[in-house]
Amino acid sequence: MKTLLCCLMNHETADAVLNCAVPLADRHGAHLIGLHTIEALLVYPGIAMHVPDATFAAFNASQNEEAEAIEAVFRRHTEGAAFTAEWRCLRAESTTAADRMIESAHAADLVIMPKEDRAIDRGDQVHAQTRVIRESGRPVLIVPPDFDGPPVGRSIVLGWSDTREAARAAHDMVALSDPGAEVCILRVDGNRDALHDHDAIDLATALARHGLKAETAHRHGHGADIARILMEHAREHGADLVVTGAYGHSRTYDFVIGAVTHGLLREAEMPVMFSA
Repeated sequence: MKTLLCCLMNHETADAVLNCAVPLADRHGAHLIGLHTIEALLVYPGIAMHVPDATFAAFNASQNEEAEAIEAVFRRHTEGAAFTAEWRCLRAESTTAADRMIESAHAADLVIMPKEDRAIDRGDQVHAQTRVIRESGRPVLIVPPDFDGPPVGRSIVLGWSDTREAARAAHDMVALSDPGAEVCILRVDGNRDALHDHDAIDLATALARHGLKAETAHRHGHGADIARILMEHAREHGADLVVTGAYGHSRTYDFVIGAVTHGLLREAEMPVMFSA
């Protein structure tokens, strides 16, 4: 990984995102981009209204003040770093900040974002995580708001299923992992057992060729329970990261995987990487 994009959405979660991103950039010698979008004050055509100049000025001043505060956090975390750090502040050109995030994400190896929080996220940031996961074509690492370590990539739980999304997540994970990292390939369903899960065993063998210490595991569960079980298993095994496929390429898999994705986005207590 040589280009990391941090979406620094608000001052409250900037430290957590950078606590996760900076060690990764340092370990990989990556170019770290800190991206903040400034909200656009849009006046819709066809609606008769007058916005006083003072209102525009006050709005822009508040947006610039927040951007400067977030930039200060970014500079503090990256000061003296051995890697290259780039601050990028863009004005949103639409009603959603996700559009500018997706544009920047296309050139990144990994996108790092805070967990969604309606209490502090701006109106144009609502569902940004979901849109970036679905539309950017890049793996997205979601960080809880109180994250302060340990560095991710040393002990990983991979949520496994017979889907293209899970396969992509597994191979995206390789670039993120520490050399010799421990990986638990966990299937959560009501059918197979680990001893006869041949595709998971094949994946473990493939990951071992990359120097990873991979093992397979199986737990019973269905639907929305899968997200809870993945997090429980990660906690019990001291994992620092959960990796999973996100949403689904077909309507059938989107119903199943989408429920797991939403559950993890809502309940994640540690960093979770999604690939779609």
